[in-house]
Amino acid sequence: MSVDVITVTDQFTVSSQITGEDVERLAQQGIRSIICNRPDGEANDQPNVTELEVAAERFGVRVAYQPVISGKVEACDVDQFLSHMEQLPGPVHAYCRTGTRSITLWGLYQLRLGVPLQDVLNIATARGYDLRQAVGAAHPGGPGVRGAQHSDVRIIGGGAAGIAVASSLLKRADDLSIAIIDPAEVHYYQPGWTLVGAGVFSKRDTVRTMASLIPDGVDWIKAAVGNFEPDQNRVLLENAKPVYYERLVVAPGIKLDWHGVEGLVDTLGHNGVTSNYRFDLAPYTWQLVRGLRKGRAVFTQPPMPIKCAGAPQKALYLSADHWQQEGVLENIDIDFYNAGEVLFGVKEYVPALMGYIERYGAKLQFGHRLTRIDGPARTAWFATTDADGKVTESSTEFDMIHVCPPQVAPDFVSQSPLADEAGWVDVDQNTLRHKRIENIWSLGDAMNAPNAKTAAAARMQAPIVANNVLQDLGRVTGVAHYNGYGSCPLTVERGKIVLAEFGYGGKLLPSFPRWIINGQRPSRLAWILKEKILPPVYWKAMLKGKEWMVDPEQSKGQQRAA
Repeated sequence: MSVDVITVTDQFTVSSQITGEDVERLAQQGIRSIICNRPDGEANDQPNVTELEVAAERFGVRVAYQPVISGKVEACDVDQFLSHMEQLPGPVHAYCRTGTRSITLWGLYQLRLGVPLQDVLNIATARGYDLRQAVGAAHPGGPGVRGAQHSDVRIIGGGAAGIAVASSLLKRADDLSIAIIDPAEVHYYQPGWTLVGAGVFSKRDTVRTMASLIPDGVDWIKAAVGNFEPDQNRVLLENAKPVYYERLVVAPGIKLDWHGVEGLVDTLGHNGVTSNYRFDLAPYTWQLVRGLRKGRAVFTQPPMPIKCAGAPQKALYLSADHWQQEGVLENIDIDFYNAGEVLFGVKEYVPALMGYIERYGAKLQFGHRLTRIDGPARTAWFATTDADGKVTESSTEFDMIHVCPPQVAPDFVSQSPLADEAGWVDVDQNTLRHKRIENIWSLGDAMNAPNAKTAAAARMQAPIVANNVLQDLGRVTGVAHYNGYGSCPLTVERGKIVLAEFGYGGKLLPSFPRWIINGQRPSRLAWILKEKILPPVYWKAMLKGKEWMVDPEQSKGQQRAA
């Protein structure tokens, strides 16, 4: 099997995330029911539970969806789990990101049945799970975990932002005690997925093992975060184990809310419904593009904020360019349904983009938010709101539809003391320090600074946060400031890019003189930068602490300490 299945009892097994292929193998091993304890959308490579239900139905296996937020198993969750265990035919298999939530629910369920606490703990320990904190805390006099881990700097998240800031810290102070907390086995170069969806990259070009990227000298805590306790300078892992810090950097990325569109999870990867926002679906985009010779192609963009706001229209441009090269563009109606009111948020780049909208004959539908999809009927519905607040709904049929899902902060962030009213980590936009909690910083997609959520932004933010953490530790004297820089290479055709670079307030922040790359015009050189140069810059520079074209601006008159 692609995952290790751990036998807890003869009637119950657990594992990390499973796939459709795993469902077949579980059925062959006698499993009759599956419980999903992982909320859809926790990771970009995560199959939705509906996809697993489709696979399970073929083998007569029941599937129950009981999502549990990491580290926050509550009494009502145990009640629901107990009900599943009593009603579902056994043997039962449960899974989440790592299996921890599932076996925690099982442990608490066993206590409900009167099984002695120590017996529950012993069984879990023998299977590789430490439930002393998660289960013991729910039992009067239960054992806790002593000797919790401690680091100078804890970093939540091993994505682009998290690994980059760890490397930038080590570059400046190689004696720091640093730990990255992230349960993922793999790391993705997400900017490459647009090119996977256009047949330029293979998806294997965009993935590495996490173990190969964690910087030397940085500890890797392979676990999910459950909760923050900033008053005690600690983070609780999903098994309720506490880890302590002097300084905390929060960079867990963004959550794709696939359930935010009714019917979407039921049809993703089928019926002409695709998205370059998921690792395993980007090749399906290219399959659909190559196969479409006539009909209607729909591309959608949800309300902001989203990861890489240009990606939805990049999919449109690259698809249309292929159809034009194949001589079938005139047979295809293209619609771009955008929940916003403008094609791009920085007006200087709009003329060049509009030239391609006209070239490809695409129709712009502003103020249209995708609300539901019926895949088998090949129909999508959109909501519009007029000046008086009246909402109306319209529909369109499609032969293929590329969906950009709504996006929100991760659950463990949005429900924490770190969040603002909208759920994002609440930071000062200039220093990226938390507005209320002085020893916490944040960067990347999970924080609320009004910049574009792109890898290029994280590349700029990482040394700024590193500098400011070290300034707080007394290692440097100057405070570095972030100008909101972000970059969006808008791939308007195969071989040309409009290189949008801007900061706060839409201020243009070009990296190159206009005679080299004029970002307001389609550029062949910008395409070479995107296709050939930026991937190795990402893998070999950004993630290694080599800060290419990055020079953090410090407070006037203050210099880095000697």
